[in-house]
Amino acid sequence: MCEPSGLEWFKSSYSDDRGAECVEVAIAPSAVYARDSKDPGGPALAFSPAAWSAFVAFASKQ
Repeated sequence: MCEPSGLEWFKSSYSDDRGAECVEVAIAPSAVYARDSKDPGGPALAFSPAAWSAFVAFASKQ
């Protein structure tokens, strides 16, 4: 799946600006994209909305 242009990326509210490891996320109609915030020009992973929802539900229970 090719990452579309013009995505609006955002970081978690738990992130800070001190260079800590963080993931950025962008939401598109057919996929949710995630990438390393320290390498915005690098690769992004694409997840189906259902897979992303399942991940977030699981992570929020941890």
